[in-house]
Amino acid sequence: MYKNYIFDLYGTLVDINTNEWKASLWKNMAVIYSMHGADYTSKALKKAYEEYLKEQIAQIPSEKYTTNPEPQIEYVFQRMFTEKGVDCSLESAKEIGLIFRALSLKYIKLYDGVKELFDAIHANGGKAYLLSNAQRVFTEPEIRMLGIYDEFEDVIISSDIGCAKPDIKFYRHILQKHALDPKESIMIGNDYITDIQGSYNAGMDSLYLHTNISPEIKGELLAKYQVMSGNLFEAIKLLFS
Repeated sequence: MYKNYIFDLYGTLVDINTNEWKASLWKNMAVIYSMHGADYTSKALKKAYEEYLKEQIAQIPSEKYTTNPEPQIEYVFQRMFTEKGVDCSLESAKEIGLIFRALSLKYIKLYDGVKELFDAIHANGGKAYLLSNAQRVFTEPEIRMLGIYDEFEDVIISSDIGCAKPDIKFYRHILQKHALDPKESIMIGNDYITDIQGSYNAGMDSLYLHTNISPEIKGELLAKYQVMSGNLFEAIKLLFS
């Protein structure tokens, strides 16, 4: 039995469907920006977003990552105002980012068995951590809304660190921050590269969940445990029976 359970989020605990490229999203976002004095057409706003996002990624210091740099998206939303001569605080940019996320969502919900999995971890003296490739401006409000934020000892999100899974620096960050022994820790995720190969390279065991949004497996699956149905109740049996 493990002491530390490190979770991926989307596709592992949370079932989500978003579309950030639909025309209606950019039309609505252009209206929002224009209402604040930053006039854009929907096509111009989308083009600016893509351009500034690439530039934000390029500005991440090389010492923060090995292979997978991760930007902070709120700076992109902020710049789309300032480039039009409109002042925008970072807090306001985060609120705009949250609106963007809400408009992109088709649905978001917990998978069945999430509560029971956390209950089993805590009942057996384990600690849960989140290690997610995500933007805090999106993810923290979502996991608070879903009622699982307080299940974690710590919520570590790639946008805060400047790198993302499977980057070894992201795994080392959580292991070093909390002085976790890799041999006493297990990664639980739905991506055979970012979650499974990444944690393997960091010296950890893993449990692979094949869910509805898992990418196709095109290489060796390095997980100690596999639940190809994606069923979290099966995962509970594997880990605690």
